[in-house]
Amino acid sequence: MMRALLLFLTLGVASAEDGLAAWLRYAPLPGVAKSEGSIPSNIVALNATTTSPVYTAGLELQKGIQGIFGKQVSITHQSIESLSTVVVGTVDAYAQEYGLDDDDTADLEADGFWLSTLNGTIQILGQNERGALYGAFEYLSMLAQGNFSQVSYISNPNAPIRWVNQWDNMDGSIERGYGGPSIFFQNGLIVNDLSRAEDYARLLASVRINGAIINNVNANASLLTPQNIAGLKRVADVFRPYGVQLGISLNFASPQLLGNLSTFDPLDASVIDWWTNITDQIYEAVPDMAGYLVKANSEGQPGPITYNRTLAQGANLFAKALQPYGGVAMFRAFVYNQLNESDWRADRANAAVQFFKDLDGQFDDNVVVQIKYGPIDFQVREPTSPLFANLLQTNTAIELEVAQEYLGQQCHLVYLAPLWKTVLDFDLKVDNQSSVVSDIISGKRFNRPLGGSAAVVNVGTNNTWLGSHLAMSNLYAYGRLAWAPTQDPEAILQDWTRLTFSRDPTVLRAITQMSMESWPAYENYSGNLGVQTLTDILYTHFGPNPQSMDNNGWGQWTRADHLTIGMDRTVSNGTGFAGQYPPEIAAMYEDPSTTPDDLLLWFHHVNYTHVLHSGKTVIQHFYDAHYNGSAVAQTFVPLWESLKGKIDDQRYNHVLFRQEYQAGHSIVWRDAISNFYHNLSGIPDTENRVGNHPWRIEAESMSLAGYKPYQVSPFEMASNYTAIVTLTNSTVGTADTTLNFPDGKYDVGVNYFDLIGGISRWDVSLNNNSIASWTGNLENVLGHAPSIYLDGHSATRKTIRGVQVKKGDVLKIVGTPNGIEPAPLDYVVFLPEGVLD
Repeated sequence: MMRALLLFLTLGVASAEDGLAAWLRYAPLPGVAKSEGSIPSNIVALNATTTSPVYTAGLELQKGIQGIFGKQVSITHQSIESLSTVVVGTVDAYAQEYGLDDDDTADLEADGFWLSTLNGTIQILGQNERGALYGAFEYLSMLAQGNFSQVSYISNPNAPIRWVNQWDNMDGSIERGYGGPSIFFQNGLIVNDLSRAEDYARLLASVRINGAIINNVNANASLLTPQNIAGLKRVADVFRPYGVQLGISLNFASPQLLGNLSTFDPLDASVIDWWTNITDQIYEAVPDMAGYLVKANSEGQPGPITYNRTLAQGANLFAKALQPYGGVAMFRAFVYNQLNESDWRADRANAAVQFFKDLDGQFDDNVVVQIKYGPIDFQVREPTSPLFANLLQTNTAIELEVAQEYLGQQCHLVYLAPLWKTVLDFDLKVDNQSSVVSDIISGKRFNRPLGGSAAVVNVGTNNTWLGSHLAMSNLYAYGRLAWAPTQDPEAILQDWTRLTFSRDPTVLRAITQMSMESWPAYENYSGNLGVQTLTDILYTHFGPNPQSMDNNGWGQWTRADHLTIGMDRTVSNGTGFAGQYPPEIAAMYEDPSTTPDDLLLWFHHVNYTHVLHSGKTVIQHFYDAHYNGSAVAQTFVPLWESLKGKIDDQRYNHVLFRQEYQAGHSIVWRDAISNFYHNLSGIPDTENRVGNHPWRIEAESMSLAGYKPYQVSPFEMASNYTAIVTLTNSTVGTADTTLNFPDGKYDVGVNYFDLIGGISRWDVSLNNNSIASWTGNLENVLGHAPSIYLDGHSATRKTIRGVQVKKGDVLKIVGTPNGIEPAPLDYVVFLPEGVLD
């Protein structure tokens, strides 16, 4: 039966789901009879060992076929002669049982698989056991999407290393964790119940991720105690059947912190012995451990430079301990120092090349330098890190981030695969030869033995895993691109949508549109032209605060003043960063006329009146982009609402809540950035939008009782720079006003501030008839890093739809404070149909 069957399948009614199954729901395919010939009647898994990924593949096939077709299929571990059979195993095991034409599998590489659905028997053969499991998941993905095509093909990975980095702390918290506590740690120990860790390994295996570093790179040395090493063994035991290898992050100073040595000098004999002994202990417990991840001499972490040793000497300390076991030492290139912004040539972006270029060739062969995709830190757009073009004799891996640290923290929909593709596809032209990043990290370009990808992932105990159902598209896409970076992000997204939600064309179109527009929209309303995401880099990294981007030592600068903006990273007059690229790329970035507009302010310091290739000035582009990006975010709400009844209520309501939040917070972003640069430059918006809000009523202009005006700082975080707060934290506040809008139906938006440390209540009425009530509990339901201040992080909006209003009506808002939260209000807006604030 061919793909055309999709046209005839009846789409099922949405049933309750919580998201825990993610894209492995194996939802039923109504309309496909159990007797359908293409549905296997037998499963042969060519390994009976319960810890084997091949054994797991058999169980997964059984579960998938049961879920998709409602058909119970038995499993055997010996060859049988029957049509309508699916056989899964390694090439060697299959050849021993059945014989095999080597031509079919001769090109298989480690972890690769051959999938054939021809001739009535489905063959899923891996080069190794992990590859066989990957092939089983591939076949089930086809079936779950209603794809019954006749296929025969080999699939090999782009690179051997496809890892995730968890930022879990030993106390159970997660750095940048927006989806609940750790599934691995609690109270300084490995958790007793590892069922969620097993579920996670299954998800990782389904997208062909083969390694997981389970603790924060800001590592706690206590992970290496005997009790926790025993705990690591338990984690590895639940990972092993899924082909996922356990890895851990190390604290470089562990010999001193845990081993009571007087030093952690990597060349000291006692330190070398200590690490060798610890590594021996870990491999005795976990013989297939993937290796170590090390963050050294960065952001206050200890490292070899403390003893005037090189980073290569530090990395090789671990590589030598791991080498007898085949382990990999991943060494992060995220090394930088605080800088003085008054130095025109100071530039954090220069750090990676400055620290690592001269060490090329000095790293052992089992060291992989892990390089963030851009030279700063997971920004909404960065140029490709030039370090990829400067390590020709060193294994490298790209570091991506599923955790949306600077990109909305899973409260804003931002589908990241298109961003990642801009880097993976970038050609660095090393030695005037094609040098695409995906070929560099695979080891192909410079003939290196190791390489690949790592992604920071912040899964937690929340049933959504990441705090948001839609954010899971990023984890799925990461695995797919780590395996095959040439894949199309939109095609990946549509596979994920069919598997996660529905094959309904309406669902597919809506989620595709929302997701594919999400990164450009977020870039537009947060920070564009390469100026970076204008978030608060000194506090939560969530909401807007352009003032925080300068006058600090962290180096994420815009160098904005009343006339100019942007970092001059040219060789001729700036920090010299552009010169870190090979000549052809360096020449492009050296000249503003050849630098792409979307990176102009990354490389050049220009006037606000500088004219872009688009024909707009920089400042007008800022205004237009922020208004356009926010306008796109408003469309995500009706797009999602069009899916009511086509997606189960639990997940539908969860996503709707977040899309309504994003729509409101995108306006907070838009106004904060537009007002800041309007005030700084003094240049008006040609469309007269900035600071002009005819449908708003400022809270401080209303009649107040129990409320008082409050000057918000930074000023751009509140409309008209001012909010109102209750007189005391036990005083109920009232704000009322007589409306002067034409009679009609309006969407009413109430902008307020939701602080951590209290859950205030707001009640809104019209002519004493209640139209809305809510509490300020976003810190409990959204999951982002909250704030104790009235600022761009706590600013949000409640929208009340379709309110009938007559001129002269009285609007009243009653704010009841709680804890430290004084029921703060910013403004109210009445929007006629089709009007954007």
